[in-house]
Amino acid sequence: MSSSFSPLAIFLLLLLVRYTCEAREPFACDPKNGGTKKMAFCKVSLAIAERVKDLIGRLTLEEKVRLLVNNAAAVPRLGMKGYEWWSEALHGVSNLGPAVKFNAQFPAATSFPQVITTAASFNASLWEAIGQVVSDEARAMYNGGTAGLTYWSPNVNIFRDPRWGRGQETPGEDPVLAGTYAATYVRGLQGTHANRLKVAACCKHFTAYDLDNWNGMDRFHFNAQVSKQDIEDTFDVPFKMCVSEGKVASVMCSYNQVNGVPTCADPNLLKKTVRGLWQLDGYIVSDCDSVGVFYDNQHYTPTPEEAAADAIKAGLDLDCGPFLAVHTQNAVKKGLLSEADVNGALVNTLTVQMRLGMFDGEPTAHPYGHLGPKDVCKPAHQELALEAARQGIVLLKNTGPVLPLSSQLHRTVAVIGPNSKATITMIGNYAGVACGYTNPLQGIGRYARTVHQLGCQNVACKNDKLFGPAINAARQADATVLVMGLDQSIEAETVDRTGLLLPGRQPDLVSKVAAASKGPTILVLMSGGPVDITFAKNNPRIVGILWAGYPGQAGGAAIADILFGTANPGGKLPVTWYPEEYLTKLPMTNMAMRATKSAGYPGRTYRFYNGPVVYPFGHGLTYTHFVHTLASAPTVVSVPLNGHRRANVTNISNRAIRVTHARCDKLSITLQVDIKNVGSRDGTHTLLVFSAPPAGFGHWALEKQLVAFEKVHVPAKGQHRVGVNIHVCKLLSVVDRSGIRRIPLGEHSFNIGDVKHSVSLQAAALGIIKS
Repeated sequence: MSSSFSPLAIFLLLLLVRYTCEAREPFACDPKNGGTKKMAFCKVSLAIAERVKDLIGRLTLEEKVRLLVNNAAAVPRLGMKGYEWWSEALHGVSNLGPAVKFNAQFPAATSFPQVITTAASFNASLWEAIGQVVSDEARAMYNGGTAGLTYWSPNVNIFRDPRWGRGQETPGEDPVLAGTYAATYVRGLQGTHANRLKVAACCKHFTAYDLDNWNGMDRFHFNAQVSKQDIEDTFDVPFKMCVSEGKVASVMCSYNQVNGVPTCADPNLLKKTVRGLWQLDGYIVSDCDSVGVFYDNQHYTPTPEEAAADAIKAGLDLDCGPFLAVHTQNAVKKGLLSEADVNGALVNTLTVQMRLGMFDGEPTAHPYGHLGPKDVCKPAHQELALEAARQGIVLLKNTGPVLPLSSQLHRTVAVIGPNSKATITMIGNYAGVACGYTNPLQGIGRYARTVHQLGCQNVACKNDKLFGPAINAARQADATVLVMGLDQSIEAETVDRTGLLLPGRQPDLVSKVAAASKGPTILVLMSGGPVDITFAKNNPRIVGILWAGYPGQAGGAAIADILFGTANPGGKLPVTWYPEEYLTKLPMTNMAMRATKSAGYPGRTYRFYNGPVVYPFGHGLTYTHFVHTLASAPTVVSVPLNGHRRANVTNISNRAIRVTHARCDKLSITLQVDIKNVGSRDGTHTLLVFSAPPAGFGHWALEKQLVAFEKVHVPAKGQHRVGVNIHVCKLLSVVDRSGIRRIPLGEHSFNIGDVKHSVSLQAAALGIIKS
């Protein structure tokens, strides 16, 4: 072997060394800085609380207030650099936040499906795996000096109203689904070490935030009137799970007011609930400019100093925006706020930075200090993005069944529609720069010869000028795939929808192409929110319908894999798909979850609405058939009460026990379910378990609620037993009008796939669970 290298080889080698060895300088406690290395806050051997206390004791008030904002200032005399707190990682590292900069060293990051699509997989292990990949890439970019370590993701607000433009960012309409997603994605991002964070996640936007701009009302002026009942059993559930189970490092308060108080100035929400009851171990941050919004837009306080004081005293630790840096010092001087209050906020932010290793000297000394450019857009990461899209796509209709298509029978496919060559549309909002795209046309082209026509210039589809070529293409092909739907011009942050129908002339294009098609017609929809496609559902010429959400960088490949049967669909809808008429008596500003029949108010989400739907929550077909059998389950369960006297039974009101009066720790029901795949194809089954409380609880009650879900792969003709554990206090309780969570006694009905089972809950002053 020759030992000589060409000039080009040497140049490429030097380039590789440059792009793999560039590293971030220490944020603080640089070993080369003799002035700081002996200070207590730089001593890794000391407890973090002791280090934080030492650092705060060295700061002046002026230095402290400049650390209260997202673009925190440097403290050169203590060897601390400035830090930008704002990074985003909703479904991949995003450059929406100012801390992230893509460059030649890091030109892109893996862009996973939008959250609403990933949620449709109902696969908690997938969500955690995505979080692990995203945090690998985030750490790698931090090490290379192009990103931060504090990520203001995920969004776990309830998708309450189908018109909400940001619903696509959420895990859907169900609190348990959203909360489970929150906890598992956060664990993936942060890791599970008690005192060390891989990156710091943030659950947002707390709370009752789900209106951006509707009918003259915007999020900066909206006062959400919410009952104690709805706060407790719907809006706060995902945030509580995120903090208590996910151990998230941050919670973000929202722009809106709740019952007349800005969320970022409400001590009952922040100090009492998030930090007190739920025991947040981390910091609370405002949505960007929220403090300025409640002063300037909502006129909540007469002076800016009072606004700053109210926010910090309520429990806010960090302001995304300049407001606290500008006005906090004067608030202290005027006696509206004490320096101890400022110190309290800094304890929370600096502790998170310490847990991230930012005061440990060289970033390379961190357990994730080795991550670099080679760890971003890795083949394994991109394969996971493809698998996530496959698992999230939902098969809504399959007449015949015609799907999957056959490469032998359907050799020529007409690919039509404004989203047929979508790239950026596939990744939704809060996305970064994807590693690369496979659009639907390219994906289908791997299986068949394609004939492509847009049909509509864009999703607005304002005219029929391009209909003719699309109809002609369908007449010639063995099968037709229409890729239609929405994009960020129709639904986005600050853009709420006005209705649920496909925009413009899209329905006309779909119907005319279907009527002309020589072969079977399949409709593929990209959207975050639900779409009323009753016309297509009822059209016998449209034999298949897929919902792909916004399926990420590999979305086109995943769609094609489902269409041609390389992958067997297993996704389920994480939101109810309503008919357009549902909106007629449903202002977005009405926050009530429960129906009011006398006013014609229909109620919201599958838990409280029982009217007509286009497709229900949890709907999703597959190419095989699964049968459920209940192998074992209790029929009676005793609910042990606190204390040792039978007198505790007097705590039962309306035949329901306060959760705080029950011994909840090990109070659970275990169901053993056998799932048999009786079809001819291997498949991954999404098992959803719903419960309904006993009758007679009036306004407390729900139609039904999701209490468990499991994802299980079952080969053709195979069988798999799944153990489902249902925590009684958490999942079988309901909330009364006063916001008190209670366990109804009596017959609880369970729907386990196609099986029904009842369990009677009975009070016991003492005792254990009985079968």
